[in-house]
Amino acid sequence: MGTYFDTLAAGLYEQANIIAAAFLKKKRSDAKAKLHIPQEFSEEFFSLVDKVNVSLMEDKDNFYGYFLLQMTREIRFDISSPTGVNFKGACYVIYFNPLIFLNLTLKQMETTIKHEILHIVSLHLVRAKEFKAGYSPLAINTAMNLVVNTYLDNLPPYAVTLEWVNLNYSLKLLPFEPFEYYVEKLQTAIDLLETDKDETADEENTTEKIETGYDPEKTHDIWEESSDIDEKTLTEFTEKFVIHAQKGSMPNYVENLLAARKNSKGELPWNIYLKRLMGTVESNKKKTITRRNRRQPDRLDLRGQLRSHKAKIAVALDISGSISDEEFQQAIKEVFAIVKNYKHELTIIECDNEIRRVYKVQSAKDVKERSHIRGGTKFTPVFEYANANKLDLLVYFTDGKGEDELQATPKSYKTLWVISGKENSLSLKKAYGAVKKLTNVQTKDTTLDMSHVSFRDGYSMNDQEKIHI
Repeated sequence: MGTYFDTLAAGLYEQANIIAAAFLKKKRSDAKAKLHIPQEFSEEFFSLVDKVNVSLMEDKDNFYGYFLLQMTREIRFDISSPTGVNFKGACYVIYFNPLIFLNLTLKQMETTIKHEILHIVSLHLVRAKEFKAGYSPLAINTAMNLVVNTYLDNLPPYAVTLEWVNLNYSLKLLPFEPFEYYVEKLQTAIDLLETDKDETADEENTTEKIETGYDPEKTHDIWEESSDIDEKTLTEFTEKFVIHAQKGSMPNYVENLLAARKNSKGELPWNIYLKRLMGTVESNKKKTITRRNRRQPDRLDLRGQLRSHKAKIAVALDISGSISDEEFQQAIKEVFAIVKNYKHELTIIECDNEIRRVYKVQSAKDVKERSHIRGGTKFTPVFEYANANKLDLLVYFTDGKGEDELQATPKSYKTLWVISGKENSLSLKKAYGAVKKLTNVQTKDTTLDMSHVSFRDGYSMNDQEKIHI
């Protein structure tokens, strides 16, 4: 296919440039001009895409070829990557920017299509939304691209690779790690290198435009155009696409991705969700001499600003009898593992049907042995405290059994419920926040622990000889 294919691609690339130039010329006199793509060009372009798909079908991993057959295809000159995907009208749509796509070799074209399909299989289109509030588009896009590119060969020269990221961000990221691992490390590195953007920058031009190069920060912007659909429904559609694509050989790594996704049930772990929330709480800023002033960079006498991430965080711990000591210890340990990298003011609230004790902590050593006064569970007192003390974030560890409705509505702070490993739901009809599940913990059985039994007659059964049965 080599020479003929290359000649066809080169000819289409010239036509694409003529189409783009005509549009830009027209736009200079009419800002609302629309890009016109001739029918003949579209037919020839998709004829070339068909040839790429034939090559995919002939590959030993023809899963991608069968998957592509199910997708709708469109041409977009305004996306900053050779291909892009989203979900519209009960179908996945793959978009091609001819000005970028046609510059690739056949094998690189195959790779960029595989790249998009792996994003779909990994449910990145919905997972990205979970992180949008707490992480930058650059960190999210780079992390997701790292996940899928690790499995691919024949990458385009500008593709995000582990080596490139480690070199450019001074990191030591490991291969084949989950998305959450990459996005957390990348966001930290980006924050250190980032120069503040001018808040008075011009608004983004919303009219049609031409993209001629790859931009990692905008490469997944097209996901925002997807139909408004819940995660469960999108997962079901994805599974149908996968089933119909399993007519031949499926790569082992795709099987592993599907298995991992199925085991996790697409649920974002509570500790990762907490990290995301902590990145969204309102933070103060502190002056620094290591960064120039954003508005007057030439004034060396003016200091710049850094985020200090100082916010009021409260951790409510349900001490009722239904929460085990093991679960209590795990909750505390994981919270401190998360907050140790932040400068937050952390308050512990021990509660059951009322607040039993409130105290501030700096480290895990400051956590007191929990109270042995244990009643039922009532959530309202904690929210009354949170409202009165103007918190930024409330994390509530509980077994989920309490009132049906809160008597105190949360005010301007975020709430994360973390439910005991034994339970699956929250009794409240409206949670006013995300509800996640705590990892199951092995609970110690103390029903026959005689050390907890006191004797009044001067001796214990522990003093007797062992009986051999």
